[in-house]
Amino acid sequence: MTTQPNILLITSDQQRADCFGFENPAIRTPHLDLLAAQGTRFAACVTPNLVCQPSRASILTGLLPLTHGVWDNGVDLNPQVGAAGFAGTLAAHGYHTALIGKAHFSTRATFQPTGTPECKVRDAQYAPDWHGPYMGFQHAELTVLGHLNRRRPIESPAVGHYERWLLSRLPADQAYTLWTQSLGPDVGAAQTWYSALPAAWHSSTWIADRTIAYLQAHDPRQPFCLWTSFPDPHHPFDCPEPWSRLYDPKDMVLPKHRVRDVERRPWWHKAVLEGTPQLTDPSMLQFRTEGSRMPTQTDEQLAYMTANYYGMISQIDHQVGRLLEAVNALGCRDNTLVIYTTDHGELLGNHGLYLKHPIPYEDLLRVGLVLQGPGIPAGHVVREPVSTLDLAPTFYEAAGLPTPATVQGRSLYPVLTDQSATRDVAYSEWHVHPSRCGVGLQLRTVRTKTHKCTFELNSGAGELYDLVHDPAEMVNCFDDPGYAAIRRELEDMMRARPGTLLAQLPEPIGMA
Repeated sequence: MTTQPNILLITSDQQRADCFGFENPAIRTPHLDLLAAQGTRFAACVTPNLVCQPSRASILTGLLPLTHGVWDNGVDLNPQVGAAGFAGTLAAHGYHTALIGKAHFSTRATFQPTGTPECKVRDAQYAPDWHGPYMGFQHAELTVLGHLNRRRPIESPAVGHYERWLLSRLPADQAYTLWTQSLGPDVGAAQTWYSALPAAWHSSTWIADRTIAYLQAHDPRQPFCLWTSFPDPHHPFDCPEPWSRLYDPKDMVLPKHRVRDVERRPWWHKAVLEGTPQLTDPSMLQFRTEGSRMPTQTDEQLAYMTANYYGMISQIDHQVGRLLEAVNALGCRDNTLVIYTTDHGELLGNHGLYLKHPIPYEDLLRVGLVLQGPGIPAGHVVREPVSTLDLAPTFYEAAGLPTPATVQGRSLYPVLTDQSATRDVAYSEWHVHPSRCGVGLQLRTVRTKTHKCTFELNSGAGELYDLVHDPAEMVNCFDDPGYAAIRRELEDMMRARPGTLLAQLPEPIGMA
């Protein structure tokens, strides 16, 4: 048995920080609640970016988006930068590293073939028997399609390992019909249906199955670092039975402030929703901010969307329970660091918004983070501002390795083991391409324990919220004289961003 701890990183996709039973008893996540009770959870963890690709690249590398270069969806992570992340570093020091599920370090829907294992036009080197290496992971089993759009059929031949497995069970047209067929009532909720795809064939089940198979086959004499990555509860909200029936829409508590109020917000809120994309290529229309394409939902529609979203989370929780039981059965739970988090949140109707926008409300910015394992205090809640950027250096410390000087995250162990330890600030940043909403945005967000401020560097506009007295983020204090000193302090923090900025940002090569 290895003396270095195993590392099991479990992530969902687009899960709000308040969508755990330990924050919202209306949501059933018994396995995650128990994990939090046995370990430590972070109540003020933020994502380095509000969309998938940049935030996932930051988890892997410990670098902020404008340093690793993935500044938006549709921008691929440089393979050399990716290989230098925690997977490649741990692999070079005796760990076996693997990724099972959604990677999203590269773009699937590219304008031209790019030669990555995630591109919808596969390179010949990625034959069905290919299982890595990829971005430092020695073993890879990928779910590439992840979220099936009703307007887009399943590709055949399929790209990802999961998709090929699914199409070995039934033809692509039948798989598409099952996936997109709704078994529940249709109230017209956008991107929401009760999927007829059997739960046994769902990506969440397959990912858990493949993770368990990996754990059972792994040589216990070597430590493993395994990233298990579920594509849900990302839209479309297409939960399969029985999880789609777990929550009654009539019981859903909707956001108190679910009407758009862009007139009282900085100018870019309105531009994101109403602006005309600047398109050099008509295909880039889909590159536009996803939430701006979703029509305003009635309360009934939002309730159905919310119920299905919750069902997807409970389905993942069930799979997490299976994974933890597999670790228990192998007798290595006491020597395994288990982490659960996500890439970013979901607006889910708050402020009249849905999905994702360049608007860092807490719904999007704050994410759940739970750690459990050797040396992790039980039943502890950390309220200092931290980031998923901090996971890579935490893994290095757990493995007894020095953190590379270029890494911008910081190990979580000081705030885990010393309840008097503090953190000043956590960072998030996003350059928004003009094709999203007609204007380019340079957004820098700093989040402290009590305040949050976003600066739009091109225009000098911003928004500042007092999270203690205004947790719903209704009053923008950016230009309030009473908050001038706090604004200066937060701006100084923003200017003191650690690390270097990439001199030349790459152009988007596709639509994520």
